[in-house]
Amino acid sequence: MASTSDIRNGLCIRYNHDIYKIIEFLHVKPGKGPAFVRTKLKSVTTGKTIENTFSAGHKIDDVRVETHKFQFLYNDGEFYHFMNTEDYTQIRLVESALDAPGLMKEGEVVTVIINSEDNAPLSVEMPPSVILEVTHTEPGVKGNTATNATKPATVETGAEVNVPLFINEGDKIKIETEKGTYKERIKE
Repeated sequence: MASTSDIRNGLCIRYNHDIYKIIEFLHVKPGKGPAFVRTKLKSVTTGKTIENTFSAGHKIDDVRVETHKFQFLYNDGEFYHFMNTEDYTQIRLVESALDAPGLMKEGEVVTVIINSEDNAPLSVEMPPSVILEVTHTEPGVKGNTATNATKPATVETGAEVNVPLFINEGDKIKIETEKGTYKERIKE
């Protein structure tokens, strides 16, 4: 058992007969009344996100987890297949267990969170950013340069990201995986 002081991003807890991963939290100490913790929870089984408020000192049932490095092999339409980089065992996961499946290319090494009690994979954490090649985007038109003008671009994984007007097809760009946003162009 843990308490609200142990809450942190990535912590897996049992709540409402399901396992949730904390993706966002905020400790609040109002001027009047008791302190509390506002959280955003993501179900590792369904992928649904909910918000919840825990009062200070509330006991939470944390789930003991292990993390392992896995390499993404392929997506067969129904499952995403991964291989453990240490012992070469393979697992398959449904799309809802992944944080940003549209930004994952074959060969990408990710962190898989596994429940220590039954060795069931709970979720996949992507690296903070990925580098992908732009496969399709409209050319930027000179003169359409209002402040922070962007255009849609399709990257090699099929995901669509808004990029600045100067990005062209064939450019490699760095994308923040948490928000799915453009970060910078990579010079080769």
